[in-house]
Amino acid sequence: MTGALDAIPLSLLLPLTIAMVLACIELGFRLGRHRAAIADPEKESSAGAMASASLALLAFLLAFTFSFAASRVEARRLVLVEEANAIGTTYLRTSVLPAAEREAARTWLREYTDARLSAVQPGGLDEAVRRSVEIQGRLWEQAAGLAEAAPGSIMLGLYLEALNAMIDVHTTRLTEGARVRVPGVVWAVLYGLTILAMIEMGYQMGLGGRRRTLATPAFALAFSTVILLIADLDRAQQGSIRQSQEAMLELRQSMAEPAR
Repeated sequence: MTGALDAIPLSLLLPLTIAMVLACIELGFRLGRHRAAIADPEKESSAGAMASASLALLAFLLAFTFSFAASRVEARRLVLVEEANAIGTTYLRTSVLPAAEREAARTWLREYTDARLSAVQPGGLDEAVRRSVEIQGRLWEQAAGLAEAAPGSIMLGLYLEALNAMIDVHTTRLTEGARVRVPGVVWAVLYGLTILAMIEMGYQMGLGGRRRTLATPAFALAFSTVILLIADLDRAQQGSIRQSQEAMLELRQSMAEPAR
């Protein structure tokens, strides 16, 4: 469930990427100055054409990666609503159970909802998944025992159907929210292409003998900010762009515990 860049905190990713971009441009500039000092160097225009092509390819890869990361946010939103509906339906259908089993099932469903809410907190995913699976097992064992005692009950069959759907959507949400990440090979290609493109851009400036002192830091900042945004979108539990839990919170409020 971890991504290729998860070891780097988001607070460090931006300055590290800026430093990498500026270092690559400076390396390319020095190579270009060294090349310009020898006999018969290539023209600046030919180096510029190659740098422009590399930057265009980099822009395409950035757009593709950003689109993928942004689509995961929408997928997480949809599956959250789907899970809230599934839990709510299961909770309503507990009314068909005998009194003792009904209260036990509703108590477990409240705990289940609390576990689902805690899953989005930083560092809370593993414990929330463990607790969710445990409660699912209790609910299913209880329902299976009731079904064995009353195999022809249509109402109990509806409850089992809702419970099964709730368990299925748990897997869907876990996959969409935590397991589907920007692949490590995409990050590797993205950073590799960045290094090459920035060296080529610096090389072109070196051949011309001109440093773009104001434009270069601005370009590095703009590029690194896009990288940071992609990484933020990719981290459901760590990033600042967090999924609203309003649907699940409203569900939990509707599952009022009986007055004592």
